[in-house]
Amino acid sequence: MPEPLVLIAGGGIGGLAAALTFHQIGVPCIVFESVRELRPLGVGINLQPNAVRELYDLGIGADDLDRVGLPAKEWAMVGLNGNDIYAEPRGLLAGYNWPQYAVHRGLFHVLLHEAVRARIGPHAVRLGERVTGYETNADGTVTAVVECADGTVARHAGTLLIGADGIHSAVRAQMHPDQPPIHWGGAIMWRGTTRAKPIRTGSSFVGLGTHRQRMVIYPISHPDPDTGLATINWIAEVTVDNSQGWQSSGWFKQVDIDAFIHHFEDWRYDWLDVPALLRAADIVYENPMIDRDPVATWRDGAVALMGDAAHAMYPTGSNGASQAIVDARVLGACMVEHGVTPDALKAYDDRLCGPISDVVLRNRGAGPFGLLNIVAERCGGEFESIDDVVPPRERAEFVAGYKAAAGFAMEKLNAAPPTIAPGARAHAQSPD
Repeated sequence: MPEPLVLIAGGGIGGLAAALTFHQIGVPCIVFESVRELRPLGVGINLQPNAVRELYDLGIGADDLDRVGLPAKEWAMVGLNGNDIYAEPRGLLAGYNWPQYAVHRGLFHVLLHEAVRARIGPHAVRLGERVTGYETNADGTVTAVVECADGTVARHAGTLLIGADGIHSAVRAQMHPDQPPIHWGGAIMWRGTTRAKPIRTGSSFVGLGTHRQRMVIYPISHPDPDTGLATINWIAEVTVDNSQGWQSSGWFKQVDIDAFIHHFEDWRYDWLDVPALLRAADIVYENPMIDRDPVATWRDGAVALMGDAAHAMYPTGSNGASQAIVDARVLGACMVEHGVTPDALKAYDDRLCGPISDVVLRNRGAGPFGLLNIVAERCGGEFESIDDVVPPRERAEFVAGYKAAAGFAMEKLNAAPPTIAPGARAHAQSPD
C-alpha cells in the first residue's frame, strides 16, 4: 500500500498544529496556504492550559512561548464603576499542571510555521496556494483542488483532507452547501495594542463594563526591565442594532480612534485610564464579532473540518485558538487508534463535533462574560458589594460551568492522560 499523505487546507494556527502533530506520529502531510508570505499579523489571543499541555507535548515549551507572550496570572471581571465582579488566579497559580499564556497571535503563528519548516522541511507549507474544493475518488482517497497565486489550478491527491481554512472555509462550503451565512449578533470590536504599564497583577486578563459595552485588557509581552512597559492588548466592544446586517465594506479594516472612543471617554478609574490607553495605540482595527451556526458533522468521507472552519466562535471564552490546537491533537490520537483512514475522521467527529458545537452557542450567549449580563440585569452594572448582587457561589458555579464545557476544568484536565502517548505512531490502515 502506498505511504499515506494528509492534505491540510490552511496554514493558520490549527493547520500548523495539525502538521506538527501528524509529523510527530509519522504521517506525511502538506499544508496549502493562500497567502504568499506569512507575517506576524494580528493582536492578542489566550492559550488555555488544555492547549498549552498539547503544545508542550509537541515540544513547544515555556521558553518558546515566553518569546511570543507571557503566562497569565489572573482572570477578572469588573463592573462599570470599577469594582470587581469576579477574579481568580489562572494557570499554574490556580493549580493547573500547565500555564495559561497570553500571546501575540502573529508571533505565535510565525513560531509554529518555523517549527513546521524545521521539522518537516522548507516545502511543507505551500504558500500562495488555496484549496477551493475537493473531489472524492473511487478508491476512498480525496483530491484537493488548488488555486495557485499565478491563477493556475492544480489537483493534489491524498489519503485524507483536513479543512483548516477558517471561517470563510471553501472546504466547509462544499461539505455544507446550504449552510446559513456568517452570523453577526450586533457586537462591533475595535482591537489594538498599546505600550503601557500592566495593571493589577502585571499579567491580568480584565473584562470591564457590561455585555453590551465593555473593554478586554491584558498584556501580551513581558515588561521591559528598564521602563516597565509591556505590550497591552485591548478590545473595545459595543453592541448595536444588527437588524440590517453588517453594512461595512469588509470584515476587517483599520480605523481611527475617534471613530469609537466616544463610547469610552468617561471610563476613568484610579487604576486605569481607558481613553488614554486607547489614544496611545499605534494602530486600531475594526471587525464585527462573528461566528457560524453549528453543523451536524465535520466530516465527509475522507475529509474533515477543524478550527474555525469547523467551529468559528465568538472570542468571549478566549478559547478559539486553543480549541484548534486541541482539534489537531485529537485528530492525531484518532489516527493512532484507527489508522490514517476515514474511520479516524469519524472517531474525531464523534468525539468533538457535538460538544464543541455547544461551546459555539454558549459563547454566542456571552460565554463566561455572561456574568456581566447578570450584573447588568440586576443592578445596571454599578454596585458597592457584588455579594449583594450575585452571591459568591453563583459566580463561581457560572465560571466553572464554562470551563467544563470548554475542556479546561482543572481537576479533569490535570488527571487526564496525554492525548497522544509519547512515541505513538499512526499506521496507514486501521490496526483492527
